[in-house]
Amino acid sequence: MADYNFLSDKEWKLKIDFFRDNYNICKLCPRQCEASRTDDREGVCGAGKEVKIASYNLHFGEEPPVSGKNGSGTIFFSGCTLKCIFCQNYPISQLRNGEIYSIEDLSEIFLGLQKRGAHNLNFVSPTPYLYHIVKAIYLAEKKGLNIPVVYNTSGYERKEIIEKLDGIVDVYMPDFKYSDEKLSLKYSGVKDYMKHADPAIGEMFKQQGELKIDEFGIAENGVIIRHLILPGNVKNSQDVLKIISKRKYKGSYLSLMSQFFPAYRSVNDKDLKRRLYSEEYEKVRSLAISLGFEKGWFQDI
Repeated sequence: MADYNFLSDKEWKLKIDFFRDNYNICKLCPRQCEASRTDDREGVCGAGKEVKIASYNLHFGEEPPVSGKNGSGTIFFSGCTLKCIFCQNYPISQLRNGEIYSIEDLSEIFLGLQKRGAHNLNFVSPTPYLYHIVKAIYLAEKKGLNIPVVYNTSGYERKEIIEKLDGIVDVYMPDFKYSDEKLSLKYSGVKDYMKHADPAIGEMFKQQGELKIDEFGIAENGVIIRHLILPGNVKNSQDVLKIISKRKYKGSYLSLMSQFFPAYRSVNDKDLKRRLYSEEYEKVRSLAISLGFEKGWFQDI
């Protein structure tokens, strides 16, 4: 369980100041687009001065130790640091649907989800709003917030930013989408995905290590790496698994997902305009087993 009292007021102030400094002339994500956010200049991600949220509620569709029986207190933040043409949440990530909230409002949302019995706070695509989030956690902690924080990310993160989340985030849940920079540029608009995701996930594992689950089956801390298998791109998935298998963070739980369906602009792509074939899924699944991935979940096709 989260223990925000681990951080002194001085440490909190240093972290809040750090994220504020990296939010104005924004350098929160690897793009480092330097948008003047306090002047309400939108970054490449679409985020401006204020925090924008599409929805917040108890969510039951995450991995079992995250959703549990009561649900995960999931907050979907508007905008995204990537431009994935296949995004299944594209009205939120790309069209940036949502409403504006103050930092004080955000802290009350956290406390409200805890009061409703949420096992954790689950931040989906939080990176552009880290200044708002960290300050809101600090305010909520003063009023009794004490459930774990889940950092639900695309994996496209700056290692330097993740380092500053030590002591704040309990469960990291990054995607590991690509091994191939040509593919990441084609499908997500960045050619340096692997360059940043690899060390960022390494830092996540350094902080939290293997997933620890309490007596009720709920995640307390650790790392869950998600990988979505893309149709026509079996080699990418196999290469991602091979990379993970050679890293210290192989001790993370693996969530291998087969849930792809054509969404957003993927309907116009020759490979992504269909669902995954069972033989494609089986090739990736078989390799995962042969590489020794024993902890985690294989989503049925």
